[in-house]
Amino acid sequence: MKITSYESYPGWIVLVCNLVPVAIYAIGAYVLAGFGVVVPVFYLLYCLWLEIRILRRSCANCYYYDKVCGTGKGKLCAMFFKKGDPRAFAEKEVTWADVLPDFLVSVFPLVGGIILLIRDFSWPIVTMLVILVALAFGGNAFIRGSLLCKHCEQGKMGCPAAKLFEGKNT
Repeated sequence: MKITSYESYPGWIVLVCNLVPVAIYAIGAYVLAGFGVVVPVFYLLYCLWLEIRILRRSCANCYYYDKVCGTGKGKLCAMFFKKGDPRAFAEKEVTWADVLPDFLVSVFPLVGGIILLIRDFSWPIVTMLVILVALAFGGNAFIRGSLLCKHCEQGKMGCPAAKLFEGKNT
């Protein structure tokens, strides 16, 4: 079965692909609110910094710059950053150290939630942590594996994330 790439992703994919990270950010802020108001504010600022970092470092050089990619960031990026070179994106080397800040979005609230549970057990926190883990692993895997990557035109040109996570040499 041949899988086609999208020149412009359908709106429902953009919606689903944004609901997962937004839910992760919201759950993270909710859990970290157990430490007071300042901690979730810093957490959400960290999430914002990560999104800007992705736009500047990746989206500006992506094939989908100023197009509707699976996350909608191609259009968003064009509003704030100058167009780069998709070949530069394809040739970029990404290491585990480069993606560590992205993983910390889930790790911070997970560790914080465990600390809160040790201090004072709470079923709502347990529930949020279970949902967080399900979204961080299962939700992201579903999005990348079923909705985004297999339909991505940039992936045909070369994707540093595919090289790292899947060992592809595209």
